[in-house]
Amino acid sequence: MMTHGPDLLGNLMLTGSATVEPQATELQCSRKSCTEGAVWQLLWNNPKIHDTERRKIWLACDEHREFLADFLSSRAFLKEIQPLSR
Repeated sequence: MMTHGPDLLGNLMLTGSATVEPQATELQCSRKSCTEGAVWQLLWNNPKIHDTERRKIWLACDEHREFLADFLSSRAFLKEIQPLSR
């Protein structure tokens, strides 16, 4: 029998629960086509559509931090940049 993905039925029969433990994934830079690990978080919002306290987050590697910050700043969306805590 071929299986694709988690064995939900088998897990249900063994544990009584269909939940599957999430796999740990590396956080990746938000720059298009970048596959580097993220080390910065850029907190932003669009004041035309978000509440003032709402923060969206883009992740950035060292190489793309300035590029993404400039993009958000040029639109007055960038609120702050913080190191990504792991």
